[in-house]
Amino acid sequence: MRVAVLSDTHSPRFWKGCPPAVARALDGVDVILHAGDVCTAEVLDELATFAPVHVVLGNNDGTDVAAWGAHERMTLDLAGLPIAMVHDSGPANGRGPRLRRMFPDAQLVVFGHSHIPWDETYDGQHAFNPGSPTDKRRQPHKTMGELIIADGDLRAARIFTVD
Repeated sequence: MRVAVLSDTHSPRFWKGCPPAVARALDGVDVILHAGDVCTAEVLDELATFAPVHVVLGNNDGTDVAAWGAHERMTLDLAGLPIAMVHDSGPANGRGPRLRRMFPDAQLVVFGHSHIPWDETYDGQHAFNPGSPTDKRRQPHKTMGELIIADGDLRAARIFTVD
């Protein structure tokens, strides 16, 4: 299973339609995970034309994103892999133990909020923040992520630029 991971698209301020590099990366994915700060439900409608979308609420998301189906936290199973999603995982210091306490059964936790790409494993749990494909803030590039999952195993995780 090929999974696209996005966060912090911040429409309409930064996302004014799916950027071409993001659209190319979404071509052929099986599912899309969005870790919040979508800001308008129209982004989710657009993403859903590529693949099914799972989304959590970000601190800038309103009732339209919640009505679309976003919750503050989410757990799901993709190809046998237990996954959790949350927008804000808290500060980088202590993140691994904190996420393990928040989601003890998840093998992968996807989060956003900081716009800082993060790919780290702590105590057997993989934590993954794709950064932002539209608002890089102080990062050198706009980024998103891709996961390859098979038979309950995270086979590959990568963060790549979409400038």
